Amino acid sequence: MDGIWEWSAAAVGRAVGAGEVSAREVIEGCLARIDEVDPAVNAITVRFGEALAEADRIDARVRAGEPVGPLAGVPFTVKENIDVAGYATTHGVPHFRDAVAGRDAPPVRRLRAAGAVPIGHSNMPDLALAGNTTVSQLFGETRNPWGAIRSPGGTSGGDGAAVASGMAAIGLGNDSGGSVRLPAMFCGVAALKPSYGGIAQDHRVGGADPTPASQLFPVDGPIARTVEDLGLAFDALAGTDPADPRAVPRAAGPPLPRRVALCVDPAGLGVDPQIRAELERAAAALGEAGYEVEEAEPPRLADALAAYGTLITTEFGLRWPSIRRLLTEESAQHMELSMARRPPADLEGYLAASATRFGVMREWDAFAQRYPLVLGPVYTERPFDVDPFDAEQGLRAMLGMRLCTATTCVGVPAVAVPTGVVDGQPLGVQLIGPRYREDVCLAAAGEVEARLPIPAPIPEPRVAG
Repeated sequence: MDGIWEWSAAAVGRAVGAGEVSAREVIEGCLARIDEVDPAVNAITVRFGEALAEADRIDARVRAGEPVGPLAGVPFTVKENIDVAGYATTHGVPHFRDAVAGRDAPPVRRLRAAGAVPIGHSNMPDLALAGNTTVSQLFGETRNPWGAIRSPGGTSGGDGAAVASGMAAIGLGNDSGGSVRLPAMFCGVAALKPSYGGIAQDHRVGGADPTPASQLFPVDGPIARTVEDLGLAFDALAGTDPADPRAVPRAAGPPLPRRVALCVDPAGLGVDPQIRAELERAAAALGEAGYEVEEAEPPRLADALAAYGTLITTEFGLRWPSIRRLLTEESAQHMELSMARRPPADLEGYLAASATRFGVMREWDAFAQRYPLVLGPVYTERPFDVDPFDAEQGLRAMLGMRLCTATTCVGVPAVAVPTGVVDGQPLGVQLIGPRYREDVCLAAAGEVEARLPIPAPIPEPRVAG
């Protein structure tokens, strides 16, 4: 069926469930779209050969009158660091080229249970150690389908580019400081970073469980072209699972005051005038929707950034000699810059950082009593390519996503939503909510999306040279 790759996940799920279109038609249209545009974009690393057979099973259930999930027939991509049974979880590096997963990770299993169909792994930087780029040793560089810059953002850039160009309706990525939100902004789509424990996940690498910072910070989350689709994906993903002791039960919270703190320049380090303009447009959209917006900054952002940096670099520093051997000179630069800027701490410093994080979390929760929502930048810079990498540009990229980093540190949910296109490059903002109140973020992001729509997916992807 012509143009089916343009459909939202919600539209596909409704049509397949009603028998108006077959899941096979949807997946065939998606695969044809990959054939057409992925040679230029390079978002898909491997296709899952069972996708059509899985679609046929869904169609058989529909014909038999059996219930199918709300995402029936919806194609989704899976980042290269999330397990899909029968396929290698490579993390983008040759060392894990043959690390075939024995079972689906919990988010993949949940999306399948809702009727969605995984179609392929998506590209990411080596070991997810990059700022705003998506280049891996095994699969090369993913390009931004808008074409104004080369980078689709990182580290879930393969998912962002695939969703933006119509190769999938949903991308399953992860975010440990902006890694679904940045590709969403760079590629003109939407993304949800859930709360810590909001969805079950399994981030073991080579069978080894993650250390504390890697338990606390990375969260799997969806990328989609609409906020409605993010909500459907989160409905499928949320809840407990025996594979993840961190995951909490999904529970509806009470209505919250419609008050928003507008944080234009987090921690006062500077913001691009165009980003400021996008935030003001989003604030006006929320005002039209009945929200009360006031300029205010969440507490202790500098402390959150310091605690996050110390916990990360200390844990990576302990293992850096073995990790460094898996990387190239280029892919090691981001973490080496981080460790040079904030050297690994001793045990006393590490414990002090963990205590600081806890105190910031307490104060952030108190702030949320006054302002249940925060409207702020995904990136305080207009998107740019860090190419070739140098310390000054790397630091700009790192500081540009500082509000993403702080929200990861305190474990609260956030939704990135596009707001406009300037000089051919999409821009956007994020809505941050109280812990476990993804619904509050999604509702506000939906109001922004309704008043500031941008075209998606991109009919004819372009890539910068």
